[in-house]
Amino acid sequence: MGVGMETAGTWVERWERQQQRYAVDREERFTVISDVVEHLCAGRARPLLLDLGCGPGSLSARLARRLPDAEIVAVDMDPVLLELGRTHHADAARYVEAVIGEEGWTDALGLCRALDVAVSTTALHYLPAPVLARTYRTLGALLRPGGALVNGDHFPPDVGFCSDLTAHVGRCRAERAGDHGHEDWESWWRAVAAEPELADLFARRERSRPAAGGGGGNRHLSVRRHAELLRRAGFRHVTPVWQVGDSRVLVAVKG
Repeated sequence: MGVGMETAGTWVERWERQQQRYAVDREERFTVISDVVEHLCAGRARPLLLDLGCGPGSLSARLARRLPDAEIVAVDMDPVLLELGRTHHADAARYVEAVIGEEGWTDALGLCRALDVAVSTTALHYLPAPVLARTYRTLGALLRPGGALVNGDHFPPDVGFCSDLTAHVGRCRAERAGDHGHEDWESWWRAVAAEPELADLFARRERSRPAAGGGGGNRHLSVRRHAELLRRAGFRHVTPVWQVGDSRVLVAVKG
């Protein structure tokens, strides 16, 4: 039995609030990503978008409002978050469960044409660096010429001192905004684990985590290193279009 609309709405709303602790100026970053996608898809009748690590559909929902004619495929490995998205943002996207970067993960997407844009926010940093490089190559193959990856995440500078400085600026910005008054990631997951309507999905999530997790992520990779990997994957133009602290929106356009 699926989760009810009211229950899904409650948990998605709480998710939105706790995520503000981790993404500096989160709503502005969503808006910038939407600006970029709208620009890249101008003149295309039914653009095809891929939301990587979609969670409960936060970015997909915003993109669907901005580009109502777009077809959006939203992929994540977490069955709990996907069910919340399918219920609360049902009309925003087609939701797919798959582990990004695993062998054959794109088969589950059911794509029948080239992507116009792939988007992501604070999701790809979980991939180990070799898996990230492979994922960039995969996305390069899925995108049409002139298509792009638009990624909002934390990208540190090359120099350690500068990295500490940008992180400090981001923390100060978040503290002034008062975002740290919300529940954090761990407390949200502890609370949702006690939700009876999600018990079966949560049990499946717990069973799948050991096989899907691990690897250490790629948070240490600088923005320059990301640009190098993207260019090797066939993205000719790579540039940040927005930054607060070390939170950036990085756009990579396929040659």
